[in-house]
Amino acid sequence: MQFIDLKKQYQRIKEDIDARIHKVLESGLFIMGPEITELEEKLADYVGVKYCVACSSGTDALIMPLMALGIGKGDAVFTTPFTFIATAEVISLLGATPIFVDIDSDTFNISPVLLEKEIIKVIDEKNLSPRVIIPVDLFGLPANYPEIEKLAKKYNLVVLEDAAQGFGGRIGSRKACSFGDISATSFFPAKPLGCYGDGGAVFTNNEDIYETLKSIRIHGQGKDRYENIRIGINGRLDSIQAAVLLAKLSIFDDELEKRNLVAARYSKNLSSKLKTPYIPYGYYSCWAQYSVLTNNTENRNKIQLKLKQNNIPTAVYYPIPLHLQKAFAYLGYQVGSYPISENIAQRIFSLPMHPYLNEDEIDFISNLIE
Repeated sequence: MQFIDLKKQYQRIKEDIDARIHKVLESGLFIMGPEITELEEKLADYVGVKYCVACSSGTDALIMPLMALGIGKGDAVFTTPFTFIATAEVISLLGATPIFVDIDSDTFNISPVLLEKEIIKVIDEKNLSPRVIIPVDLFGLPANYPEIEKLAKKYNLVVLEDAAQGFGGRIGSRKACSFGDISATSFFPAKPLGCYGDGGAVFTNNEDIYETLKSIRIHGQGKDRYENIRIGINGRLDSIQAAVLLAKLSIFDDELEKRNLVAARYSKNLSSKLKTPYIPYGYYSCWAQYSVLTNNTENRNKIQLKLKQNNIPTAVYYPIPLHLQKAFAYLGYQVGSYPISENIAQRIFSLPMHPYLNEDEIDFISNLIE
């Protein structure tokens, strides 16, 4: 059994993917070919924003907006410690300071209540300038943007939505990548909408930011490739990856429906055995992962071992919260700094999740869990 079955997906749209890739090969336009513009237009339309800038990875999709905002030394950027390192890594790469905020114990997303406390603390200490909030749409569930956006307005902060796992999720009619001032997503192959390599995209309604992002993406380019008006990066998306994404986008909504059916069956089967994912009223998850909680680490290990013995893969996202990672030791956090994240990290694990899991497979997995 596959944790994420990309082979079944490929077989479904093989003809379309092969034709699109072959078209790129025939054209020879491997860098910034017409597929890039087509993809950007379709993604912006799908999300419901004015502008989209495709780029080379989800990490670049996070660092490019921070560069466009001029984030650097002396700036405080608020985010969650319960996420992949890229979210906080980009803050440190630019010389700014990550300020971690603990999570909500039900959604695993950044807590707005604790966020305001951290904002006030930074303001009172006067050592850093509060600039940006980076909420993460963990496992496909949008963060609490109604409350986060209120806090951003109250304290004059920019919201950069990290929807690396969240593309396809929504709150009411608003889709992921339309929240805050700027948003970023990843097209890493394991994502709900993934390419066949690395890829990402940035979304915004701000024309000035859009123009700056396009420049940063190509080494700070100005009017032509040999005029450089700012420091930038090599952040371009390959045409072949755009071709793959265009093919996958055509079945994306159908796959989202199927992911939600898989999640619903898991939850029905497991709700009496484990703590299953909580989806607040009005929220819609794209189910990048289906993650459950056990009572303790020992119980988790036993369940994972039994599943492994039956050739069922599992994963732990995330075993070590970011504030306890060696890379962030310089920040001075310790065990106990963010108790909710630390507790969840010891109990959480994820089950196979993709649109092509059938009911028999879901039931087989569920029945092995006691």
